[in-house]
Amino acid sequence: MASQDITPVGRDSASLLYDPKIRGYVFQIVAILVIAGFGYWIVNNTIANLQRAHLASGFGFLDGRSGFDISSSPYLTYSSDSTYLTALWVGILNTLTVAVVGIITATIIGFIVGVGRLSHNWLIRKICTVYVEVFRNIPPLLVIFFWYSGVLSVLPQARQSIPLPLHTYLNNRGFFFPAPIFGEGAWLAAVGLLVGIVGTFLVRRWAYKRQMATGQQFPVGWTALALIIGLPILALAIKGFPLTFDPPILGAFNLKGGTVVGPEFMSLYLALSFYTAAFIAEIVRAGIRGVGKGQSEASHALGLRAGPTTRLVVVPQAMRIIIPPLTSQYLNLTKNSSLAVAIGYPDLVAVGGTILNQTNRSIEVVAIWMVVYLSLSVLTSVFMNWFNAKMALVER
Repeated sequence: MASQDITPVGRDSASLLYDPKIRGYVFQIVAILVIAGFGYWIVNNTIANLQRAHLASGFGFLDGRSGFDISSSPYLTYSSDSTYLTALWVGILNTLTVAVVGIITATIIGFIVGVGRLSHNWLIRKICTVYVEVFRNIPPLLVIFFWYSGVLSVLPQARQSIPLPLHTYLNNRGFFFPAPIFGEGAWLAAVGLLVGIVGTFLVRRWAYKRQMATGQQFPVGWTALALIIGLPILALAIKGFPLTFDPPILGAFNLKGGTVVGPEFMSLYLALSFYTAAFIAEIVRAGIRGVGKGQSEASHALGLRAGPTTRLVVVPQAMRIIIPPLTSQYLNLTKNSSLAVAIGYPDLVAVGGTILNQTNRSIEVVAIWMVVYLSLSVLTSVFMNWFNAKMALVER
């Protein structure tokens, strides 16, 4: 009887050990404990080393006076009397500016070059191929130096500025253009712009439902252009156009008035845009190639020309292939903006490096860098995942 009681227990224990679900839970718990222990050891070791070296820790230094100037602060009022925290915010906003405008420009160029690589025109196809092969095989830092030292630095001096349309000038100090001066009531234009964006979203949603139900298309593009541009202009007209411009005036040695985009920002923006666009072009080309050839043949059989076929049939289906790898390129562009330190553009890394040298708070500054870039990457991934879900083909 005793042996009969022991045998089922042994079998139950053995079955638990060989149960994949139980084994998975055990491995996960062990992994969590190991990671937590490793993190605890790192934190304790770091604190002990700081105490041994008599170094202060914590983020209280962010309230201290920075004592250094920043060459570009378009969004915040900053001076050497500002705090380290304000300086970091300037760096974060400058990084965001480069990332956002770079992503938009790289996407446009990448889509044009990617479609151009599939063109039936031999010259266009070869030009796009050369562009991709050149930029894809050069390190991004060299591309930045090319624009900064090989293009922008050899432009004429301020007294010999190149005049461009709309009272704009280009020289080795940057791109000068009229500065807007907002009068009383100009805020209404911002309201008009916001209403135009919301209206565009609603019109696009209605046009999509209408097309799915009736097959009839609606000119969403022209309507969006009218709403986004027309409503702010209408709002300014109601208020008597309380918006003027201060144009740059060419003097004997420099330009006076207006505002300027420095060569550091321009070289970084152009380099990251053209470099990333080469990879986006290959993604677009692969996505279009991934759509069955029968889709184009069926469109041509229905009387659609090559242009409408690509825009209305091929590209919408290719987006489900394009968007996932496109997210990685957006993340790479954002992280590559840290190379701005090589040319003196005050991004997050450059500003943080100056703070690190002054305060010797290396751990805190590096932690801030990691948190900011991780947050930007997570937000970008979340948005692109949402966009990918919206673009997914749904069977009806």
